[in-house]
Amino acid sequence: MEIKGLKQNLSDAGCPDGLAKDIIRMCEAGNTEGALHLMKKDRCRLIEEMHESGRKVDRMDFLIRSTEKEIKRQAIK
Repeated sequence: MEIKGLKQNLSDAGCPDGLAKDIIRMCEAGNTEGALHLMKKDRCRLIEEMHESGRKVDRMDFLIRSTEKEIKRQAIK
């Protein structure tokens, strides 16, 4: 894999700088299996961040629905 392209893709994927450097070093040294392991590990981190964001969106949706119901309830009075 081309190192310049790898650097850009890791950056675009939100890979922390230190981890990206480790992955690049491994690739340069021919340790592609080690680099792959680190990329998969970081993918798990990204998935967890996505799930956490989803939980936050769900909570905000709940608050919005609750507030809308309260406004409707007050309008009926």
